[in-house]
Amino acid sequence: MPDLLIELFSEEIPARMQTRAADDLKKRVTDGLVEAGLTYAGAHGFSTPRRLTLTLEGLLAESPTVREERKGPKVGAPDKAVEGFLRGAGVSRDDLEERDTPKGAVYFATIEKPGRPAAEIVAEILEDTIRNFPWPKSMRWGAGSLRWVRPLHSILCILSDEAGHSVMPLDIDGIISGDTTEGHRFMGSGRFAVTGFEDYETKLKRDHVILNPVERSEHIWHDATNMAFAQGLEVVEDKGLLAEVAGLVEWPVVLMGDIAEDFLGLPPEVLQTSMKEHQKFFSVRNPKTGRIEKFITVANRETSDNGVTILAGNQKVLFARLSDAKFFWENDIRVAETGADAWLDSLNNVTFHNKLGTQGDRIARFTALSQDLAGVVGADAEVIGEAARFAKADLSSEMVYEFPELQGLMGRYYAAAAGRSAEVAAAAEEHYSPLGPSDAVPNAPVSVAVALGDKLDTLTGFWAIDEKPTGSKDPFALRRAALGVIRLVLENDLRMPLDQYFDLQLLRHEAHQGKDDLLAAALLQDLAQEIAEHGVLGAVVHTVQDAIDGDLPKYISDLKDNLPDTSRDLLGFFHDRLKVYLREEGVRHDVIDACIAMPGNDDLNLLVKRARALEAFLRTEDGGNLLQGFKRANNILTQAEEKDGVEYSFGADVKHAEDDTEKALFAALDTQEGAISSAIEGEDFAAAMSGMAALRQPIDAFFEAVQVNSDNQITRRNRLNLLSRIRVICLGVADLTRVEG
Repeated sequence: MPDLLIELFSEEIPARMQTRAADDLKKRVTDGLVEAGLTYAGAHGFSTPRRLTLTLEGLLAESPTVREERKGPKVGAPDKAVEGFLRGAGVSRDDLEERDTPKGAVYFATIEKPGRPAAEIVAEILEDTIRNFPWPKSMRWGAGSLRWVRPLHSILCILSDEAGHSVMPLDIDGIISGDTTEGHRFMGSGRFAVTGFEDYETKLKRDHVILNPVERSEHIWHDATNMAFAQGLEVVEDKGLLAEVAGLVEWPVVLMGDIAEDFLGLPPEVLQTSMKEHQKFFSVRNPKTGRIEKFITVANRETSDNGVTILAGNQKVLFARLSDAKFFWENDIRVAETGADAWLDSLNNVTFHNKLGTQGDRIARFTALSQDLAGVVGADAEVIGEAARFAKADLSSEMVYEFPELQGLMGRYYAAAAGRSAEVAAAAEEHYSPLGPSDAVPNAPVSVAVALGDKLDTLTGFWAIDEKPTGSKDPFALRRAALGVIRLVLENDLRMPLDQYFDLQLLRHEAHQGKDDLLAAALLQDLAQEIAEHGVLGAVVHTVQDAIDGDLPKYISDLKDNLPDTSRDLLGFFHDRLKVYLREEGVRHDVIDACIAMPGNDDLNLLVKRARALEAFLRTEDGGNLLQGFKRANNILTQAEEKDGVEYSFGADVKHAEDDTEKALFAALDTQEGAISSAIEGEDFAAAMSGMAALRQPIDAFFEAVQVNSDNQITRRNRLNLLSRIRVICLGVADLTRVEG
């Protein structure tokens, strides 16, 4: 079986596109080959800045002959129908065969498609792949119609076996396929011919090209870490930067340079970000001091002076970049040392969203909410307020304007420079967290309060203006914000009724929307204050009504009717995110649904404890059997209630029990009902499940020994009421009707 080698050689491909392009080339070619009937043993794709390469081993030399039987019209059908079938099948009338079927005589045609040589098939597939390649951006050059990410220079396409190799004939806009390629742009020796993949890879390396991007990455990291280690330093790990740099060079040459003494006092994060974003340099850190003292750059060629000239040029550019960073840092520190009031004032002129006001409006809202959470997190409300008001100050700084990814982190530095407490400084950095599933969750009470306030204000704001995520679109990262709230609550073991805080913040958004109406804004603020102190919206409307003359204003009445729906919808969004979060633990959706149906489902901590306990219980033999017993009891009871038109919910008496298993079930229910109820009230769901497990055996024995629908009506009613006790006890733990199985 021959092997196939394809190389598409061009000008430099952007590093961010290379991996995806190699995968696309592999997928499109292999999918086309398989569809044409050509199988293969293995396929591998590679990329460098100037080439995409695909190699396939064990390719069939030709596609197999295919015989297909096709059913046609009935014998005696109109001539036009028969002729249409003949054209579609590509056969003549003499090729048709008549066969008897249950529906009468029918024409059949046997179509034979002879196999085709692999070279012919590969040429067709590769031309289609090249002409329709899914580059994110592409260009045309010259007079041709071909589009490629950068001008395409040559196409290498050969089939090779023990007898030798042959070129697959291909001509795309004057680019004719061949068996030659070229090596490194600067250190290469010109074009050369290859006979197969091993020969190709060996000659490329001899001509200063490392084909495999993984090998280039390993080479860079090995040399960089060894250089740093030799001087008692360490390279700051950055896998994304390593992958990008490996896509910028075909022959990586690692060089280490010095950072001028003037810049060593800059925060290490500033140095690291500036060098990464502008120069694609790795930072080299002194592990004893934590300072960034040197940098690693990767050149694409060897030089006679061992990189001295390259390093000198890089250091010159780096000096200019770091001079800018130092200027921003020193200016920002001067502002911060005055208290940063100028930054906070300027945020009143920065629009957050045209319907949600400025950053200043937003800060005022989530500051109030963060302070409302003081009791939840166990921190001083005044300290929380100070931290929340300062948290976004660095958005006005020059450093964050230049490097937005440093927001929060620079806030910590500026808070310290402004003389703020360590709690305030930590909150400035940590309130953005968690940003993703692998990001750490803050646990300092002040940071947690500000983080929750910030995220809940964002979520309630976009729900208030009805701009929610749709399908795969989530431009304001609201799903991430909800998962952040979930992790903050669960990982800090917080107890907070979300419904109350939703209502509270939705009212603040309403107050902002109607701020031109001072009376409306004042009344809404009164409502918010009542909710913060006493509970959800419906319970406090009358309190506010008593404070005004006349009837309740219409907008308050509308809020009373509509705001709970918004709050419930947002809670449903949180429940959906919670299912995603718990899926990683193996907690099933139906188990979560069973717990969501219970009271207190806006307390995420309570909800998750119940769901985890129920999931663990249902995985046991007792749990699975008890679920079946509950479903059987519920089905019998539901059918009887529908048939009789009555509710069997009380009156079960052991004196009417006829069977020992019936009496034993009464005793078990009497013993466990109180224990289960007490455990649920104490939120000890593991104990509640243990009590449920004790019911499994007597319920199983009861169903095996007795017939519920006895001919004796007194016995039947007593047993149905007994089933009602089972249902009530089980439903007290979770809505087991929602659990599958």
